[in-house]
Amino acid sequence: MPQSHPRPYGTLAVVGAAALGVVLAACSGGGPAPKASDLSSADRAKVSTGGTLRWALDAEPTTLNTFQADATPDTALLAEAVLPTLFTLDQHADATPDPDYLTGVEQTSQQPQTIVYHLNPKAVWSDGKPLSAADFAAQWQALNGRSSAYWTARTDGYDSISSVSQGAGPHDVKVVFAKPYAAWKGLFTPLYPAAATGTADAFNDGSRTRLAADSGPFTLSGLKDLKALDGAAVTAVRNPHWWGAPAKLDAIAFTPAAPDTRLAALRAGKLDVADLSRAVEDGTPVAQAASVPGTVLHRASAPAFLQLTLNGGSGPLADPDLRRAVAQAVDRTAIAEAVLKPLGLPVLPLGNHLVMADQHGYEDDSSALAPGADNATRHLDAAGWHLAAAPAGDAAHRAPAAAPVRTKDGRPLGLTLLIRTGSAEDVQVAKLLTDQLGRIGVPLRTVTVAGDSFFADHVAAGSFDLALFSWPAAAFPVADELPLYAKPAVQPDGSLNNGQNLSATGTDEVDQLLAKAAAALDPSEAARLTTEADTRIWQEAPSLPLFQRPQLVAVRTGVANAGAFGFTAPHFQDLGFTGH
Repeated sequence: MPQSHPRPYGTLAVVGAAALGVVLAACSGGGPAPKASDLSSADRAKVSTGGTLRWALDAEPTTLNTFQADATPDTALLAEAVLPTLFTLDQHADATPDPDYLTGVEQTSQQPQTIVYHLNPKAVWSDGKPLSAADFAAQWQALNGRSSAYWTARTDGYDSISSVSQGAGPHDVKVVFAKPYAAWKGLFTPLYPAAATGTADAFNDGSRTRLAADSGPFTLSGLKDLKALDGAAVTAVRNPHWWGAPAKLDAIAFTPAAPDTRLAALRAGKLDVADLSRAVEDGTPVAQAASVPGTVLHRASAPAFLQLTLNGGSGPLADPDLRRAVAQAVDRTAIAEAVLKPLGLPVLPLGNHLVMADQHGYEDDSSALAPGADNATRHLDAAGWHLAAAPAGDAAHRAPAAAPVRTKDGRPLGLTLLIRTGSAEDVQVAKLLTDQLGRIGVPLRTVTVAGDSFFADHVAAGSFDLALFSWPAAAFPVADELPLYAKPAVQPDGSLNNGQNLSATGTDEVDQLLAKAAAALDPSEAARLTTEADTRIWQEAPSLPLFQRPQLVAVRTGVANAGAFGFTAPHFQDLGFTGH
């Protein structure tokens, strides 16, 4: 897939943090609440010291640099264990400074926006050097997009920064922004040492297979090169130079195990923590996932959602009236119930494109679309798409009559739906969508496409009417999602550049609202603008968020403080075993 296009959840890199690092209003509405996390929680004092925890990865990471195009969620997981995280997220994605790395942080000015980080004087890299402004400055220079020599997949808010320098003391870092950036709490996480980002060679190649230094409760100091592993576990060991509460475990063996092999590996006692979400999505009965002897299946909402994208750039759905009518006919509650109820999770259709249901600031704005089959029917009729007489059935052969189809100016209406090969869940949702659209006279033909060509050859190329895929949620909503809804730009030759907007439709108003929300430093103003932007997105109908994805994680009995984390990150120093 071209680097300029965004990434689907679970197949390529995790979308980096960027946007409103603020606490917004609580979730609205009186419906069921999402299950934000589900852990095998235990007090640290009850966790034994020692042992190796075997944690399943999808595959051996191809890079240790989370900012590169081929970084994966596994890359991010390793980084969380061995690199500085300046802010930690709770289950609602609220950010607080991590005291192991920051003794404090303050915004000292709004014009220009200025942030001063007070680093923990005890915080050091594994080579003995203290964390310093030099590390921040090198990472900013690598990620601000001003030099094409750095092969970075995104610039996040680093392109909004005008300077990074040492503050008043040796452990102070002063960051000045050229334009307001409300997402500043998502920057410099993970933080890499200057040796890993200070030059293009170090950033592009040096940090792919090894780290010049790390700084966490665990370390990869014994790992010489990822290339030498050849599918073996990536082992992080207790960091002897860690200044905080020491890790309970001796080591974590991050073990490559494809989703379809994990149940067998769990039964054989070869894994202690394994995400089974993909296996269940691909057709493994949840009862099987929940009945592995000696394990507990933890269930929560993932920081991701399933969405239906409508192609507004070409084909029938480029007609905005038709696109909205098709979107109105989708019964998202029925789809959420069919998928989530059997998994033991609350049935909650997602009502926001920008904020997940378990994040503060969530509002269900879906009423702006005026959903419902009756509304869809009225709008189709008004747009000139009328039901044609249905062909009669073949009574002699007892063939049922064909469903009536809508036509306009003699043209019959028919749409295609792209889904991924191997996903039983996609097949289930496709059948529901086919039935729902069929009721209003819109035939839907499902086309199954292999994962390696789904985006590059079809979605990114605009070769689809409807496409079903999962999408990662932004831990700090809005700024990172701006490109996904940005109005396509007109090129000098008159053609359109859709950028990362897969629906190829947008408005100036949505662009302006999202830009203002991303720059709003006042939490209440940011919340108001976010809700207004999402309301306008619903009315434009570029996509439909269906439901927040389930996260199903099997954890071996006796393993403490692991499970379905949702937006939270593992507190790695507290992971371990009880009863040993």
